[in-house]
Amino acid sequence: MRKITLYDNQRIGRLIFLLIGIVAVIAVMLISNNLVKALAQQEKERMNIWAKATERLAQAEADADFEFLLSIIEQNNSIPVMVADENFNILEFRNFNLPDKHVGDGMGFESLSKANRTYLLRRLKSPGGDTPLHIMARRDPHFIQVEIYDHNYQYIYYEDSILLKRLSWYPYIQLGVMVALVMIIYVAVIYTKRAEQNRVWVGLSKETAHQLGTPISSLMAWNQYLEATGADQEVTREIDKDVKRLSVIADRFSKIGSVPELNLEYLNDVLVTSLDYMKTRISGKVSVTMNLDSDDHGVDLSRPLFEWVMENLAKNAVDAMDGKGSLSITSGADRNVAWIEVTDSGKGIARKNFKTVFNPGYTTKKRGWGLGLTLVKRIIEDYHGGRIFVKWSEVGKGTTFRIELPLSGRN
Repeated sequence: MRKITLYDNQRIGRLIFLLIGIVAVIAVMLISNNLVKALAQQEKERMNIWAKATERLAQAEADADFEFLLSIIEQNNSIPVMVADENFNILEFRNFNLPDKHVGDGMGFESLSKANRTYLLRRLKSPGGDTPLHIMARRDPHFIQVEIYDHNYQYIYYEDSILLKRLSWYPYIQLGVMVALVMIIYVAVIYTKRAEQNRVWVGLSKETAHQLGTPISSLMAWNQYLEATGADQEVTREIDKDVKRLSVIADRFSKIGSVPELNLEYLNDVLVTSLDYMKTRISGKVSVTMNLDSDDHGVDLSRPLFEWVMENLAKNAVDAMDGKGSLSITSGADRNVAWIEVTDSGKGIARKNFKTVFNPGYTTKKRGWGLGLTLVKRIIEDYHGGRIFVKWSEVGKGTTFRIELPLSGRN
């Protein structure tokens, strides 16, 4: 069973955050839609009452309560409505937003300007074109048939009020606002976590460099003592190499968190130096080949940090091959970019993990924190303005990492 890594925990946390956000958005959308539907139903009921009042008023006898019926009709000051006969003659209208603002409700249809008359007729016919109104009254709930007297009908057409139209857009606006808010919160959380990770990186690196300082000094002194006592010179030379290596590693850790000084370096020379040390410390069953460009390209580098990158990539490649296989280093240049490709014949990486391999905590090994490639990406992209990515990989066949760095203008 694969152990749960830091990366897994982060991915689970992001998934939970995303699910909570989706549930919240869906809940708000459902509530908003229910409110809009309830308001639309209320307006429909109001218009049915309005239609009944209009019908009763037209059929009213002498003792009818005209004032009550008129008050029901007059109370509608928000829902656009018009009354027409079966020949599309508009008899009454109210609450429409007419093109000519200076004339409107309270005037007869024939007294309106041509633009306003055209506008109202278009609204009346728009749902069904020239379809007879008695048919539209059966098809469209916004048309209501009213019997004025025996087999003589008028038709009421109404639209959603401005308030309802605005509310119908509200769920979508609210959705957009909530999505934007969730994204802002997500970005803020990621930024905060990244800043916190950066502080941890810097603190851990500085403390590691500090802790290494004392034993390195002690080892140097002991090696000098061994040389003075006549110990085997080959042994003391190898010890001296490793002690100096530890000093280089401590220096690398001390540079994390600060802006490194970039100097003009020639790529082939740096690659040969960084890999020569690794060749003597990896399995003899690993074949290491270097196919370097004949033109030694100049790039601006922090040499200690870049050598750290190459050593990390070489070590990862050896681990992926279980100490047996082939490792190839190739260099070249395209336009203003120098590139290095590190290819191994190891286990390979699934395509879905091409980007996640650089995330903190991602590892397929039983031991380790999964920080090597994260550190590599940070050094290449943050400190050198380049980029690193998986150029090719196939499970069971191998992997190619590609580094691209801008060529120096100081050549």
